[in-house]
Amino acid sequence: MIRFNSDYLEGAHPVIMAHLLETNLEQTPGYGEDAHCENARAVIRRLCAAPDADVHFLVGGTQTNFTFLAAVLKPWQGVISADSGHIAVHETGAVEATGHKVIALPAINGKLDATMVDDYCDLHFADESHEHMVMPGAVYISNPTEVGTLYNREELSALREVCDRWGLTLFLDGARLGYGLASPENDLDLPFIARTTDAFYIGGTKQGLLFGEALVITREDLQPDFRYIIKQKGGMLAKGRLLGVQFEAALEGDLYMEMSRHAIDLAMRLKEGLNDLGVSFMIDSPTNQQFPILPDSLLEDLRHRFSYATIQRIDPTHTAVRFCTSWATRGEDVESLIDAIGELL
Repeated sequence: MIRFNSDYLEGAHPVIMAHLLETNLEQTPGYGEDAHCENARAVIRRLCAAPDADVHFLVGGTQTNFTFLAAVLKPWQGVISADSGHIAVHETGAVEATGHKVIALPAINGKLDATMVDDYCDLHFADESHEHMVMPGAVYISNPTEVGTLYNREELSALREVCDRWGLTLFLDGARLGYGLASPENDLDLPFIARTTDAFYIGGTKQGLLFGEALVITREDLQPDFRYIIKQKGGMLAKGRLLGVQFEAALEGDLYMEMSRHAIDLAMRLKEGLNDLGVSFMIDSPTNQQFPILPDSLLEDLRHRFSYATIQRIDPTHTAVRFCTSWATRGEDVESLIDAIGELL
């Protein structure tokens, strides 16, 4: 079985595993207070051109999302998200479990539109009974989105303006951030993201690390006492140096982007190959997630050799599925997938 259903199916890149092994018998302080975590924080601040940023290492994306949002939202506030956003559909109500509603707005190609957010806030505060309603307090986006699309500088800047107008915290989920940065259609970089959002994270779990995310908080008033809530919400790892060691190995050189570019190159090859076969796509994704529309009869045969994620019924006989490439995907496996689909069409 060749698996394309997600991008965290393997362990970690050999360089990262080697770094973990090399440091395995070191004795260090716990809870992220070791020299490896400090070095990784310094590297991230440098890459983001954000010397005053707070950097925290958490164990996973869901923990990072609900921990940050629980910290910044007041008890009566909720967070605006695209209705396809990860916190809205794929985290089992984790944000709601902290007492904060996810305010889902219709996505446009997986993205939140700044005008739509502005209009929602305007309607909310214009309602004479708005104090009886959940108050918007933050905006959540992911880049890439759940359907592999990307925000550009203009879109992110427009969201920043709306958030400033209404006093909202802008938070970017970067679980697949490297795959976005490596896309040929990307025009963002880490310094721009750092100065445009209030907080974001650099994904590790889906980007070649064993586990872990690096949360970067650039807004000064959100920084004090944040470690308290990381501990309270179960996101703080006792052997915290395991996170620092991994981000150190991935980010000190070009490994993080090398892994990301590998995934993008193979995703574009898959896209090209399926286009050549006349396959249509649910959405035009420039990242490592591809969403072809395939006949159900073909999928029934294909699933015995390849795994994929079922996304959406398109018509009575066709379904959109998702194939993910990753840092570890092999070129020959992509070619085998293209050939298999070609034989079955």
